[in-house]
Amino acid sequence: MKLSDFDYNLPAELIAQDPLKDRDSSKLLIIDNKNNFIHDSFINIPEYLNENDVLVFNDSKVFNARIFAKKEKTGGVFEFLLLNPENAEKTLWTALVNPGRRAKIGNKFIIAENALECEIMERHDDGIRLIKLSYEGSLMEILKKHGEPPLPPYIKTRLEDDDRYQTVYAKKYGSIAAPTAGFHFTKAVFNKLKDKNIKYFFITLHVGVGTFRPVKADNIKEHVMLPEYYEINKDTLACLNEEKRKGSNIVAVGTTAARTMESSSGKNALLVKDKDWTDLFIYPGYKFKFVDSLITNFHLPKSTLLMLISALKGGDIIKKAYKEAIDKKYRFYSFGDAMFIR
Repeated sequence: MKLSDFDYNLPAELIAQDPLKDRDSSKLLIIDNKNNFIHDSFINIPEYLNENDVLVFNDSKVFNARIFAKKEKTGGVFEFLLLNPENAEKTLWTALVNPGRRAKIGNKFIIAENALECEIMERHDDGIRLIKLSYEGSLMEILKKHGEPPLPPYIKTRLEDDDRYQTVYAKKYGSIAAPTAGFHFTKAVFNKLKDKNIKYFFITLHVGVGTFRPVKADNIKEHVMLPEYYEINKDTLACLNEEKRKGSNIVAVGTTAARTMESSSGKNALLVKDKDWTDLFIYPGYKFKFVDSLITNFHLPKSTLLMLISALKGGDIIKKAYKEAIDKKYRFYSFGDAMFIR
């Protein structure tokens, strides 16, 4: 299976640069069970759900993982993107460093005077370093003041409100990219779900570089996903398994929620693990064990996210849906419109 199988041409003007004023006013493209396309507004998504549907959300919260630091000796400015904490105290982190070639072991950096400093401890591949942070108090509060949300590189504008790069239900800090399918959900949409007795649950996958790391291998099977941490509350796990046994239709809100449930699933198609690191790579040929349907955004060409949705619905149908969305001037990527794959 070639990387080029997941390529498509997207006019630059369809890359959404800013979130809409009203989250739930996004366009919605539904692919129904007969592979028909239906166009609507996201505020109406509850109308396409029934009591047999169970929605599962990723409640991970983006932290200000992008920080700029001055090299202690030279004053040169370096950009750090914090990836994963490597100890319980959250003083050791893996980080992407730009320019990485000049970040050597033993180099020290000042991020915020008298608040946050770091030192390079190890050099890894692809600009990744192990760094040691020095700080007092709450790291998340320090980063909230001195860091920035790590917006994707295709977004060229600065957000007026950083909360727009969070879902309204974000709860647990740990992601360096937002689970963007959830951006469209609002209090009004949740109230409509409750009115229709639609059940929903929250699980957690902290989105790391593994989700958006570019696929470079022409044979996609050679691509290796970097691990990301997930958790499912044990009571939630039991409830979801009960819904699956009853024959409920499990709807993942976002590819990260889908990967979490598939990673937790055992041979009996029920969730088994309540926490773990996952490097699961889902591409066509994969047989979903737990997830039946998916609410998602429109993804980058050649991305692992596009491969995942192609595995769920079939590459030919997804290609047709993307062409339809382009023809209808849908907005793409993080702040773009939504798709509901039944």
